[in-house]
Amino acid sequence: MFGRLFLDHPRSVDESYFEHLLFAGGFALRLVGAGLAALVHALVPCLFEKTASNMIAKMYAKTSNRSN
Repeated sequence: MFGRLFLDHPRSVDESYFEHLLFAGGFALRLVGAGLAALVHALVPCLFEKTASNMIAKMYAKTSNRSN
């Protein structure tokens, strides 16, 4: 049960639990940053015009070649 909950997925992308924790945690922080940039852009359209979309494109490129 422990392995299924905490280890199976990280192993499927060739990472340890802690490597996956750092990768996914960093990804989450970047998503929050992209969301904040999009929110500021919604309020003041001349600011952060392409920031959120550029961040998301880079995150997609980084994750699209992972095995799972």
